[in-house]
Amino acid sequence: MLALGIDPGSAICGYGLVEHDNGRLVAKSFGVITTSPKARMQDRLLKIHTELDALIKSFHPDVMGVEKLFFGRNATTAIPVGQARGIVLLSAAQNNLDVIEITPNEVKQSITGYGGADKAQVIGMVTRILELDAPPKPDDAADALAIAIAAGYEANSPMRRNFLEA
Repeated sequence: MLALGIDPGSAICGYGLVEHDNGRLVAKSFGVITTSPKARMQDRLLKIHTELDALIKSFHPDVMGVEKLFFGRNATTAIPVGQARGIVLLSAAQNNLDVIEITPNEVKQSITGYGGADKAQVIGMVTRILELDAPPKPDDAADALAIAIAAGYEANSPMRRNFLEA
C-alpha cells in the first residue's frame, strides 16, 4: 500500500510517499511544493493543486494522510494553511483517495511512541524507519513522510478495516 503524506502550507507544502509492504517501509518520493509570497493567493493555491494532482496521477497512492489544522499561537498563519489544506482535500476528492486526518501529536505518537516528541526526535525516527542515508530536508518534507508513515499504519489497522467493511 502506498501512502501519501501531506504537511499543508500555502508557502511550503510538504509531501512524502511511503510504501507499506508487509511491515517494511520504503520512501518512494518526498519534497515540497513552494509558492512565492509575492504571488496572489489564488495563484499559490492553484500551483499547489496542480503539482499535487500531478504527484497523485504519477504515483497512484492508495491513501492520503493530511495533518489536521492546529491552531497555535499564530492565528495569522491558520487561514492560509487552512486554505492550502482545503486544496489538498479537494485534490484527494478529485482523485477518489481515502483521507486519514491526523493530529501532530498522533503523528509523533505513531513515529516515536511519545506524543510530545520534538521535531528532532521525529526526524531522527523517520530517517531510521525509512533507512534513509540522511535526514530528509526540508523539515516540511520530513513531516510529510512522518504523516505518510502514520497514515499507512492507520489505514492498515485491523480496527479501521473492520470499520470500513461494516
